[in-house]
Amino acid sequence: MTASPLDWLDPVRASAFAQWLAAVAPHHALQTDTVRLASADASFRRYFRVDAAGGSQRFIIMDAPPAQEDCAPFVKVAGLMADAGLKAPRVLAWNEAQGFMLLSDLGAQTMLDVIAPPAAADARVEATPAHFDLYMQAVGVLVQWQLASKPGVLPPCDDALLSRELALFPEWYVGQHRGFALDAGLSARLEPLFAQIKASNLNALDGARVYVHRDFMPRNLMVDQTGELGVLDFQDAVYGPITYDIASLMRDAFLSWEEEFVLDITVRYWQRARKAGLPVGDDFGEFYRAVEWMGLQRHLKVLGIFARLSLRDGKPKYLADTPRFIRYARATCARYRQLGPLMVLLDEIEGVDTRVGYTF
Repeated sequence: MTASPLDWLDPVRASAFAQWLAAVAPHHALQTDTVRLASADASFRRYFRVDAAGGSQRFIIMDAPPAQEDCAPFVKVAGLMADAGLKAPRVLAWNEAQGFMLLSDLGAQTMLDVIAPPAAADARVEATPAHFDLYMQAVGVLVQWQLASKPGVLPPCDDALLSRELALFPEWYVGQHRGFALDAGLSARLEPLFAQIKASNLNALDGARVYVHRDFMPRNLMVDQTGELGVLDFQDAVYGPITYDIASLMRDAFLSWEEEFVLDITVRYWQRARKAGLPVGDDFGEFYRAVEWMGLQRHLKVLGIFARLSLRDGKPKYLADTPRFIRYARATCARYRQLGPLMVLLDEIEGVDTRVGYTF
């Protein structure tokens, strides 16, 4: 395959890439004229695909400008995943100073591609036996990853990190996107709510900690020709609450499931994790509450990130999925009396009438 020229805004970086590729190509039999864009994500990273001689093998090239992206965490977590026996990209060559990396290729089809959800943010996917099998495989990968956990290896998911995440919501979604004044009155309403959410997430299940991917969802799980799952986009991994990744998996940024399917997969994860000796507790009700509160933290963070991607980074497509996260957040707030004030605030921001019927 012969590819069209890549789009480089910086000619100096384009020249550096060409020199790096020419130096790396002989060692891996790369056909340099086949380099083409594979994907671009929400960061400043881009990914290219390149063929080896004969076309029987493909590789991925990461373009990560060092001024914006630090590749060291990616390399470290890739090693941890390999040690855990997970299928993740192998780092074959890395120019740390310039931010170019050659990786093994896990294929072009994500789990999200296989599911092929409807585009509308308010649409729900009808679960099939094939979907169930995919999610159970993802649960197996998650448990395997968590079983490899050790303290002191990855950065901690602590109060400071959760505070930075939550701060994205008022700054970017409420202030920049919705145009609300970020005054003392709003801060006075948000601060006790944020403190409550953080306390729950840090202390639930006796503070159980494991390796946390932080974006463990179908868009970052690759499906190879045999149906095996591989893991991508793990560079932000931390050592944090055991509820984080299952919350990410079941409250997805790009597709929505009926609550019955969410509960079914979550309880099966809890059963498998408990059997494996992971610290998920003996009471599923307590565990699910912790998952919901962790999910709420993530929903608010993602609302802020998606608004920032649109307003600061010129990527407006992400805003189309913000109604999904508002619904996630409202559903959680409606179930817990302590979150009533947040429900009222969310409805003010969205311009809707508050209707609450608490479960707990």
